[in-house]
Amino acid sequence: MNRQSNRLTFGVLATGAGVFALLQSLITPALPIVQSAMHTSQSTVTWVMTAYLLSASVFTPILGRVGDMVGKKRTLVAALLALLIGCLVAALAPNVTVLIVARVLQGIAGALFPLSFGIIRDEFPPGRVPTGISNLSAVIAVGSGLGMVLAGPIVGALDYRWLFWFPVIVVAATALLAHRYIPESPHRTEGSVNWRSSVLLSGWLVALLLPVSQAAKWGWGSTPVIGLLAAAAVLFALWIAGETRSRNPLIDMRVMRLPAVWTTNTAALLFGGGMYAVWAFLPGFVQTPTSAGYGFGSSVTGAGLLMLPMLVAMFVSGLLSGRLAGRFPAKAQLVTGALLGAAACALLAARHRVPLDVALAAGVFGLGIGLAFASMSNLVVQSVPPAQTGAATGMNANIRTIGGSMGAALMTGLVTGHLQPSGRPYEAGYTHGFTLLAVFCLAAAVAALAVPTRSATRATVPGAGPGAVPAAAAPSREPIGR
Repeated sequence: MNRQSNRLTFGVLATGAGVFALLQSLITPALPIVQSAMHTSQSTVTWVMTAYLLSASVFTPILGRVGDMVGKKRTLVAALLALLIGCLVAALAPNVTVLIVARVLQGIAGALFPLSFGIIRDEFPPGRVPTGISNLSAVIAVGSGLGMVLAGPIVGALDYRWLFWFPVIVVAATALLAHRYIPESPHRTEGSVNWRSSVLLSGWLVALLLPVSQAAKWGWGSTPVIGLLAAAAVLFALWIAGETRSRNPLIDMRVMRLPAVWTTNTAALLFGGGMYAVWAFLPGFVQTPTSAGYGFGSSVTGAGLLMLPMLVAMFVSGLLSGRLAGRFPAKAQLVTGALLGAAACALLAARHRVPLDVALAAGVFGLGIGLAFASMSNLVVQSVPPAQTGAATGMNANIRTIGGSMGAALMTGLVTGHLQPSGRPYEAGYTHGFTLLAVFCLAAAVAALAVPTRSATRATVPGAGPGAVPAAAAPSREPIGR
């Protein structure tokens, strides 16, 4: 593939993945407006976000694996079509039930992340793969936060339904371009979809994420939360046992046990806890009226503008990540990114009296996110066989989401656990919460220090037996090991 084709392929992938990332945060600031327009309750409207999270968590690793088997381009186009239909249904939704169903359809497109990383690995020259992955990671990171900036102006000038109409237009064009110009994968893995494993994976993910995301409302000690967490533990154990014994696993546990993979995934879990919680709670903090003793009384648009330093910083650091890979390897970038995240959360806990304090901390956190996003993806991609890229990067994205759900749930407990007579949180809730997120990011840096160096990541896949090839060089059409 020539350089011109590389650019076109990257543009299509970046547009699709960027729109999906954008939809993660675009609707969040508009939820009160949606609640009023659809005459529903606050507890019901939160399912507009919860349904999207659960759907993406289920479909990301499953369709990543399907792409490894039947072709990444074919699966990518199917995911884009699901996103297109989901956005169209959401834009036309007459009630909140239909809107929630539409968000489930949109969540299917979570597979765009692992599929895009896999296509870059398949189609780009080896020397351009780290830069391509870093650039795509930067787009995804910025898209995940850009919705908070764009939501206010779009809703103010038009209507909340345009939060979905604009993606309809962009995704339709992207799907056509993907079908026409992206080449099909040269690397395939043999076998078929292990549906039993898919059901177990879906089961434990839903059973884990549902109570974690709803614990603030249901109560951590409530029967639904305890029961679902217990079910998640049982289903997870059954899934691991089945995957370990299966000749056709959905997620190859030998790949997941590679030192570079499990350490990177641990860092992803912890850093995700800090990152998603900051995205979820920082806008609310700055929108708190000054009468509460803190906050700036910002509008939705004003809160979005205070997030701009974070978006700019994460985009710049994400773009630079791949270009600096030779002198600043992925492991060092992940450690640095996590430490910057810890520093930013500590700054938020210690200094948040004026907007400049928050803007500075947001910018530092953005630098950390850009480095961490890109380095995690590169570490996983360079450590697994080409035919396992989709499944492995899909699980990494999922683990980051699980961490984000846990971080947001813990932050919710600290912030909303004790309320002022006005019903607003006390400042101490945010201070303690940001301190906890700093600890999360610091722990992620410690986990990142355990990631093997580049030469070590080419170790033999566990269980492959004597004479097996290194993971990063394993034959693309053969099962790992014997």
